[in-house]
Amino acid sequence: MKVCLIYDDIFLQHHMPPFHPESVDRLKAILEAIKNSKNIEGSIEWLKPRKATKQEVTLVHDEYYYDFIMNSKVGYLDSDTYLSEGTKEAALYAVGAVLTAIESITEERKRFFCLVRPPGHHAERDEAMGFCIFNNVAVGAEFAKSKGYKRSYIVDFDVHHGNGTQHIFQADPDVFYFSTHQSPLYPGTGRSSERGIGAGEGTTLNIPLRPGAGDAELIEIYSNDFVNSFNEFNPEILFVSAGYDLRDKDPLASLNVTKDGIRKIVNILLTTAKKIPVIFSLEGGYNLSALAESVVITIEEMIAND
Repeated sequence: MKVCLIYDDIFLQHHMPPFHPESVDRLKAILEAIKNSKNIEGSIEWLKPRKATKQEVTLVHDEYYYDFIMNSKVGYLDSDTYLSEGTKEAALYAVGAVLTAIESITEERKRFFCLVRPPGHHAERDEAMGFCIFNNVAVGAEFAKSKGYKRSYIVDFDVHHGNGTQHIFQADPDVFYFSTHQSPLYPGTGRSSERGIGAGEGTTLNIPLRPGAGDAELIEIYSNDFVNSFNEFNPEILFVSAGYDLRDKDPLASLNVTKDGIRKIVNILLTTAKKIPVIFSLEGGYNLSALAESVVITIEEMIAND
């Protein structure tokens, strides 16, 4: 089975102001670590993403919001989220990377990692926030329905709760959203009592973690809560909002997950979803060495669990 990495230099054209944590150096560090990894070389296939269309982005975003972004000038969209000259194209290709993964699924290609920026899981239907412009994984999960995948499961292990993804699908019984995240922490959503609404009640599962939680807590949660809910929901495709700011060295949070914890969590995800396509999409992670190390570990596990 092929493990495919989806990347384009367009993602380096999304420039942040000096000292902004979501910098081009994040992807550069990851690419260098992949290049230097003997365990990855020869075992992956590189794919170029395509550009998402307005029709595709507006599967989950309001049309007026899309037009607002496309007509916005350089500057801050909120206190955290910056739009540079290259951001619009990068954001469309970040969505397109997930769509490319879905379109590239075959019997031989079922494992994908989208090395993208800007990230996406904070983006609401009508609002940019938390470094995110468009919700890459959410568009992907909705697009997957048109390709015959009736039930999608989204795992979000970023240290920050994916408010945008939850809100987009909270009334949808065909998309399950599972999140582990530090609490209290930005953006302040993701209480365990938030379980979906209407027809989607019961297809949201939030597990907030206190500062200082580490490998033991996360591994237990993924071994039990994730596996049980995944098997009960019986999805046809798995999306992973892969934010590595849950690492012990990350400057924006206070969890203590080590590289060994990352390896075990990813192993649990891949082993549980053994028979279906799995698409990882990069979210957060702001300590460059820990981020790069964690992505390499993830890809190694994808190769080992093919």
